[in-house]
Amino acid sequence: MTTYLVETNVAGPIQTLGMSYYFDSNTAELAAGMGLNVFEFYGLGRAGVLGDVDADTVTEAFYFFHDNAIDMLWTRSREKGDIEVVVPAHLEAAYQYAERTFAGIDDATLRAYADAARIVIDAVPGGRYSLFDGYRAAEVPASPVRAAYLATILLRELRGGVHIDSVKAVEIAAAHACYATNATIFKLHGYSEDDAPTPSEELTEAMQRAETMTTTQMAVYLEVLSAEQLSAFEAGVNAMAAAQAAGGAA
Repeated sequence: MTTYLVETNVAGPIQTLGMSYYFDSNTAELAAGMGLNVFEFYGLGRAGVLGDVDADTVTEAFYFFHDNAIDMLWTRSREKGDIEVVVPAHLEAAYQYAERTFAGIDDATLRAYADAARIVIDAVPGGRYSLFDGYRAAEVPASPVRAAYLATILLRELRGGVHIDSVKAVEIAAAHACYATNATIFKLHGYSEDDAPTPSEELTEAMQRAETMTTTQMAVYLEVLSAEQLSAFEAGVNAMAAAQAAGGAA
């Protein structure tokens, strides 16, 4: 089993798992209780891990979002919410989602995954990926299910940061990369049809190169794991993905 193969297998599930609480109905309820809609809660909760930063800093971290989206998610939302309050509340929403979704997985599987993931997380040099660094500052929960989900969020942010670097390296515009990845997400990220690229073989090939570069770098980060730890890492992701597919959060 190679780290490249494992990363290829877990990348999609981690992407889905790590974002699944963002617009969950329970998350929306928690947001409403703070006088925010779920999008404002998302913007402040996720970008807020960067601290008291300006919009340009958030724009760079949320690389595939249009400036108009950052204005709504961050600049205007900050008029309604205090990040010192919203950030921990947003993380609590994540933990509540995890407890409702993954509680059926045995603690040993979750703990082995969380421990292996933490080895990877701790080995990544600081200062390269801002959102990853922001979430890495969060205290690791004692609960296996919470620790496992925090690790998943972190791994999603890590791959996201690596992918930003890869897209820049192959010189694809952020809007074009977003569109090529998902045309629906393209609109949700604040872009209009005027921002869309003309589909081309060159863009497709460049995106494939960026994806390969991303997977390669993530595989390098996984090399700190022993064969046993790597197996536990993949097993944990698979167990969480299966639990979500079997019913998800109530």
